[in-house]
Amino acid sequence: MTQDELKAQVGQAAVDLVPEGAVIGVGTGSTVNHFIDALARAGRAVAGAVSSSDASSQRLRAHGIPVLEACAVQRLPVYVDGADEIDALGFMIKGGGAALTREKIVADLAERFVCIADQSKLVPVLGAFPLPVEVIPMAVAQLVRRFATLGGSATLREGVRTDNGLPILDVRGLSITDPLAMEAQVSQWPGVVTVGIFARHRASVCLLGTPEGVRRIDFAPL
Repeated sequence: MTQDELKAQVGQAAVDLVPEGAVIGVGTGSTVNHFIDALARAGRAVAGAVSSSDASSQRLRAHGIPVLEACAVQRLPVYVDGADEIDALGFMIKGGGAALTREKIVADLAERFVCIADQSKLVPVLGAFPLPVEVIPMAVAQLVRRFATLGGSATLREGVRTDNGLPILDVRGLSITDPLAMEAQVSQWPGVVTVGIFARHRASVCLLGTPEGVRRIDFAPL
């Protein structure tokens, strides 16, 4: 199966985890696009969605699914999103699509994070995928130096601005053996808006696309 077929497979499987009549959280990216399309095809009656990006909002509206602002809800039963990497405990790296801040905001509203990904995203240790960090432009140079002290090489993602109008640093060369600690550390650095480590907001369940079918991984509480 191609990678796109694996993504379509898990996008379809995630529809079964969507409660009827609920407002749900919807993430960003190519795998999520398959989920949105599958949700529309299934005719699953959802009251609406809180979206993590302008692109996902447009796709939801095109299918007739109402999009709500985050401030309009207090809790979401489920948030469905992809990941650039996920480990055996459900910790993730996200932000390859430059929507990490809004993704973390929506994830914070959700009771359950459903990660949908193809099997290549499951890794023993986070960090092979460059770590995205949304930053304030004034702080770029000093943040590059700070990541260098951790052994990371940070570079600006050329030609990219987030939906918040801010740049992204991609940090290569890290081996993130303690995602909770690194997320807490980097989040405190002045100039960091959001680091793309999802440890506090880790996955509750992962639907992993494989040639043998969808593999479901449920993550136990820490």
